[in-house]
Amino acid sequence: MKVSNKHSKIIAGATKVFAKKGFFNARISDIAREAKVADGTIYLYFNNKFDILISVFEEEIGNLIKQVNKLLAAEDDPRKMLEIFARKHLTVMKKNKNLAEVIQIELRQSAKLVKDYRNNRFSEYINIISFIIELGQEQNIYRISINPCIAKRAFFGALDEISRIWTVGTTTGFTVEEITQQILEIFLCGILEPEASFSYTIN
Repeated sequence: MKVSNKHSKIIAGATKVFAKKGFFNARISDIAREAKVADGTIYLYFNNKFDILISVFEEEIGNLIKQVNKLLAAEDDPRKMLEIFARKHLTVMKKNKNLAEVIQIELRQSAKLVKDYRNNRFSEYINIISFIIELGQEQNIYRISINPCIAKRAFFGALDEISRIWTVGTTTGFTVEEITQQILEIFLCGILEPEASFSYTIN
């Protein structure tokens, strides 16, 4: 087994264990068992359980940032850019329910642990939203009175909450496209300049 493969297996195993048991209840042995490596192997790559949690955010969210930025690079309309962000986030959360669970629950439960961790990928990720809003304000599409720092959390909060339908086992017939449409219509009605009307339609 290659070194990089072991590292990836530990990250994947930890994400699953954290989602199932919670960060505080999870043990290194649980993660090792899920990753199919020896307990001691974990410490070749990580100092402790918290280090693993941070690495989950760094690597999984880092991959998501790359995917989102690649999609955004081909679009210059801030309204469509918010759509791209929402659609991609919901698609990934639906596909990777364990990651969604870790983001939704562990990020909150472990807030005291991560509050001193400044250079994290999660902050970089949601800052993409504020960048899009600022871009829209420069183009007189989004209202200048909107605070991008507040708006980014409101927008991500909506995506985060709606993702719970997949992590808590709620059954729904709604597709990612339909949910994206609803969130965009609700959110854009609140931040658009009156003359910058926008009708969202699924392509």
